[in-house]
Amino acid sequence: MSIEIRRAETADAETVLTMLGELAAYQDQRAYVTAEVADWEEFLDRPDVIVLIASVDGAVAGYVSALRRPYLWVGGDQLALDDLYVRKPFRDVGVGRQLMLALARIALPERLPIGWGLRLENTAGYRFYERLGARLVTKTAASWSADAYERQLSE
Repeated sequence: MSIEIRRAETADAETVLTMLGELAAYQDQRAYVTAEVADWEEFLDRPDVIVLIASVDGAVAGYVSALRRPYLWVGGDQLALDDLYVRKPFRDVGVGRQLMLALARIALPERLPIGWGLRLENTAGYRFYERLGARLVTKTAASWSADAYERQLSE
């Protein structure tokens, strides 16, 4: 089995969006995905958006996405991992590890920290990231929708 990792290009927008939809459906979050192919074409044209696609023997197997952004606590940038997704037929064969290592190779020249969130119920994810040597810290993620803060501002 041959795993190949490459950076996604604008032409990969539909493929990435399809996998994002698969991930969202797996997490019962599909209703929240409102991005369209045109949005992803713009994202993939931005240097601060990093999306790596894994292929196994020519079949698209998964992706990892991250944003390069300022890390205000340390006075530099970080890679904020957004999603790591491996399609079911390709799980447990090293695709996720290779995607993470490819992201690490991008971060290494500047020694950028890589950070991400993880759902508490994702026990397989915890085990996977621990095997990579990641430090796992329990933290609650919060989200403030435009509708919610708009109501606050109008009061």
